[in-house]
Amino acid sequence: MVHYIGLLLDDVRFSAIKGTGLEEKLTTLFGGQIKSLVLEVPEELSKKILAEFPNARIDSRSYLEDLPVAFKRALFNEVVEKKTLGTEVIEAVFQKMDEIKELAAKESEYIPPPDIDTSEI
Repeated sequence: MVHYIGLLLDDVRFSAIKGTGLEEKLTTLFGGQIKSLVLEVPEELSKKILAEFPNARIDSRSYLEDLPVAFKRALFNEVVEKKTLGTEVIEAVFQKMDEIKELAAKESEYIPPPDIDTSEI
């Protein structure tokens, strides 16, 4: 069974994919107020992800949720670099799993805030 991972996009992340083929694959939530990219995850990779992150779960929509911020951040960076939503981005993230798990372990104490430019506020 296929599962999904949704990557929410703010303006900075959106600008990173603007003009690429990824822009055509955007989905919107809440009446278009939130943009996201949805990755299809085969069951074998879903099981690997769930094994790596004990707090992760599959919700009723078949989305992998409660994934560490570090994992989703690395996943987005790979999507931008490879310009695809294919399984190769997940495989590339698994190559960096030791670093991601180290960052994820810190999230139980402190969740890093998003990088937001507040200079114009």
